[in-house]
Amino acid sequence: MSLVLDAGALVAIERSDRSVVALLKRELLAGRAPLTHGGVVGQVWRSGSGRQANLARLLRGVEVRALDGALGRRAGELLGLAGDIDVIDAAVALLALDGDVILTSDPGDLAALVAAAGTHADIVPV
Repeated sequence: MSLVLDAGALVAIERSDRSVVALLKRELLAGRAPLTHGGVVGQVWRSGSGRQANLARLLRGVEVRALDGALGRRAGELLGLAGDIDVIDAAVALLALDGDVILTSDPGDLAALVAAAGTHADIVPV
Protein backbone atom coordinates (compact mmCIF):
# COMPACT_ATOMS: atom_id res chain seq x y z
CA MET A 1 0.00 0.00 0.00
CA SER A 2 1.18 3.51 -0.83
CA LEU A 3 -0.01 6.85 0.44
CA VAL A 4 -0.50 9.19 -2.54
CA LEU A 5 -0.61 12.93 -1.84
CA ASP A 6 -2.37 15.69 -3.73
CA ALA A 7 -1.86 19.42 -3.17
CA GLY A 8 -4.44 19.51 -0.37
CA ALA A 9 -2.41 16.96 1.59
CA LEU A 10 0.74 19.06 1.20
CA VAL A 11 -1.13 22.18 2.32
CA ALA A 12 -2.40 20.25 5.36
CA ILE A 13 1.21 19.43 6.24
CA GLU A 14 2.14 23.09 5.88
CA ARG A 15 -0.63 23.91 8.35
CA SER A 16 0.49 21.15 10.76
CA ASP A 17 -2.78 19.22 10.45
CA ARG A 18 -2.36 16.57 13.15
CA SER A 19 -4.32 13.82 11.42
CA VAL A 20 -2.34 14.19 8.19
CA VAL A 21 0.97 14.42 10.05
CA ALA A 22 0.06 11.21 11.93
CA LEU A 23 -0.72 9.37 8.67
CA LEU A 24 2.57 10.45 7.14
CA LYS A 25 4.56 9.51 10.23
CA ARG A 26 2.94 6.06 10.18
CA GLU A 27 3.99 5.57 6.57
CA LEU A 28 7.54 6.69 7.19
CA LEU A 29 7.89 4.52 10.30
CA ALA A 30 6.69 1.55 8.24
CA GLY A 31 9.49 2.25 5.77
CA ARG A 32 7.15 3.46 3.04
CA ALA A 33 7.65 6.81 1.34
CA PRO A 34 4.49 8.74 0.49
CA LEU A 35 4.16 9.45 -3.22
CA THR A 36 3.28 12.47 -5.35
CA HIS A 37 4.45 14.12 -8.58
CA GLY A 38 6.24 17.34 -9.43
CA GLY A 39 3.09 19.10 -10.62
CA VAL A 40 1.58 18.77 -7.15
CA VAL A 41 4.72 20.22 -5.58
CA GLY A 42 4.52 23.13 -8.03
CA GLN A 43 0.94 23.85 -6.94
CA VAL A 44 1.98 24.51 -3.34
CA TRP A 45 5.68 25.51 -3.33
CA ARG A 46 6.02 29.26 -3.08
CA SER A 47 8.68 30.55 -0.75
CA GLY A 48 11.19 27.81 -0.17
CA SER A 49 12.18 26.26 3.11
CA GLY A 50 12.00 29.44 5.23
CA ARG A 51 8.25 30.03 5.27
CA GLN A 52 7.43 26.48 4.23
CA ALA A 53 9.65 24.62 6.66
CA ASN A 54 7.09 21.90 7.40
CA LEU A 55 6.59 21.23 3.71
CA ALA A 56 10.34 21.28 3.00
CA ARG A 57 10.91 18.70 5.77
CA LEU A 58 8.10 16.51 4.48
CA LEU A 59 9.33 16.54 0.90
CA ARG A 60 12.65 15.01 1.98
CA GLY A 61 10.75 11.80 2.74
CA VAL A 62 8.33 11.86 -0.20
CA GLU A 63 8.92 10.11 -3.50
CA VAL A 64 8.26 12.84 -6.08
CA ARG A 65 7.79 11.40 -9.54
CA ALA A 66 8.22 13.37 -12.72
CA LEU A 67 5.19 14.63 -14.58
CA ASP A 68 6.88 13.68 -17.83
CA GLY A 69 5.59 13.10 -21.33
CA ALA A 70 4.41 9.55 -20.65
CA LEU A 71 2.49 10.43 -17.49
CA GLY A 72 1.15 13.57 -19.18
CA ARG A 73 -0.23 11.56 -22.11
CA ARG A 74 -1.78 8.98 -19.79
CA ALA A 75 -3.32 11.80 -17.72
CA GLY A 76 -4.77 13.36 -20.88
CA GLU A 77 -6.30 10.05 -21.89
CA LEU A 78 -7.79 9.64 -18.42
CA LEU A 79 -9.25 13.14 -18.60
CA GLY A 80 -10.92 12.19 -21.86
CA LEU A 81 -12.46 9.11 -20.24
CA ALA A 82 -13.58 10.98 -17.14
CA GLY A 83 -14.72 14.18 -18.85
CA ASP A 84 -12.49 16.25 -16.57
CA ILE A 85 -9.86 18.93 -17.22
CA ASP A 86 -7.42 18.88 -14.26
CA VAL A 87 -4.22 17.23 -15.47
CA ILE A 88 -2.57 17.48 -12.02
CA ASP A 89 -5.41 15.51 -10.38
CA ALA A 90 -5.46 13.01 -13.24
CA ALA A 91 -1.74 12.35 -12.79
CA VAL A 92 -2.28 11.89 -9.03
CA ALA A 93 -5.01 9.34 -9.78
CA LEU A 94 -2.64 7.48 -12.09
CA LEU A 95 0.03 7.19 -9.39
CA ALA A 96 -2.35 5.15 -7.25
CA LEU A 97 -2.50 1.38 -7.52
CA ASP A 98 -5.14 -0.99 -6.17
CA GLY A 99 -5.16 -0.80 -2.38
CA ASP A 100 -3.43 2.58 -2.18
CA VAL A 101 -4.77 5.58 -0.27
CA ILE A 102 -5.03 9.05 -1.81
CA LEU A 103 -5.06 12.02 0.59
CA THR A 104 -6.91 14.84 -1.15
CA SER A 105 -8.83 18.05 -0.70
CA ASP A 106 -10.82 17.13 -3.84
CA PRO A 107 -12.35 13.75 -2.93
CA GLY A 108 -15.14 13.90 -5.52
CA ASP A 109 -12.83 14.73 -8.41
CA LEU A 110 -10.22 12.14 -7.41
CA ALA A 111 -12.85 9.44 -6.85
CA ALA A 112 -14.20 9.98 -10.36
CA LEU A 113 -10.72 9.89 -11.88
CA VAL A 114 -9.70 6.77 -9.95
CA ALA A 115 -12.92 5.05 -11.03
CA ALA A 116 -12.33 6.04 -14.67
CA ALA A 117 -8.80 4.61 -14.38
CA GLY A 118 -10.25 1.33 -13.11
CA THR A 119 -8.22 1.51 -9.91
CA HIS A 120 -9.50 0.53 -6.48
CA ALA A 121 -7.86 3.10 -4.22
CA ASP A 122 -9.29 4.63 -1.06
CA ILE A 123 -9.92 8.37 -1.18
CA VAL A 124 -9.35 10.13 2.16
CA PRO A 125 -10.40 13.78 2.39
CA VAL A 126 -8.12 16.25 4.19
